Amino acid sequence: MTERGKKSLHRTSTQFNVGPSSMAWEKDCLVIRIDEITVPFPSRIKGEIRLYPTIYSDYHAHLDPKGEHHWRPVAPLARVEAKFEKPNLKWRGTGYHDMNWGSVPLEDSFSSWFWSRTATQKGAHIVYDRTLRDKSAAGFALEIDRSGQATEIALPKPIELGTTFWQMRRPARADHPAIVEATLEDSPFYTRSHVKTVIDREAVDVFHESLSLDRFRNPIIQTMLPFKMPRRT
Repeated sequence: MTERGKKSLHRTSTQFNVGPSSMAWEKDCLVIRIDEITVPFPSRIKGEIRLYPTIYSDYHAHLDPKGEHHWRPVAPLARVEAKFEKPNLKWRGTGYHDMNWGSVPLEDSFSSWFWSRTATQKGAHIVYDRTLRDKSAAGFALEIDRSGQATEIALPKPIELGTTFWQMRRPARADHPAIVEATLEDSPFYTRSHVKTVIDREAVDVFHESLSLDRFRNPIIQTMLPFKMPRRT
């Protein structure tokens, strides 16, 4: 996506526009329209993603002791359909939609975090583990059933999924052996992975992300960011 200035932003209670791209609720469907230019090699990416929530949740968590950062898993389980004109491709599958908001930059409050989300027969299983700027750890695990009821459960045991090309650590939590099926995104400060493991005797696919905000705030990384995400004033 593209970072844009204030004049390119518009928001209502049901719609959010950033330049030519937008997100909008249309009845029970979240419609994401993307019209962007890729970097570092310019090409057009234009298409539409439709997300139909299977589960809604009003669970809300404070991510730090000061209450400056918040998180809500709006649709812990959803059906997703994607169709693009440029490039010409389409797919459908299982999805997820959450939201974060806060009053100060993430890197001011956190050193790192990792997160994982799993679709299960019961609903959704989510782990959110953070390391605060003072190096103290804070994490929780949730089970969200088909009615949207969220229950905090004991954190699974800590494990390591191995480092990436950029030597990013991938700490995780699981009570059974976990295997990285694919690294979906790998950058100097962020990685997203597809992992297979077992939860409550059910073989599951886990989507896992690891974020290093210590690396993100490094001046060298900050210089590199526009090559990954262009900025338009």
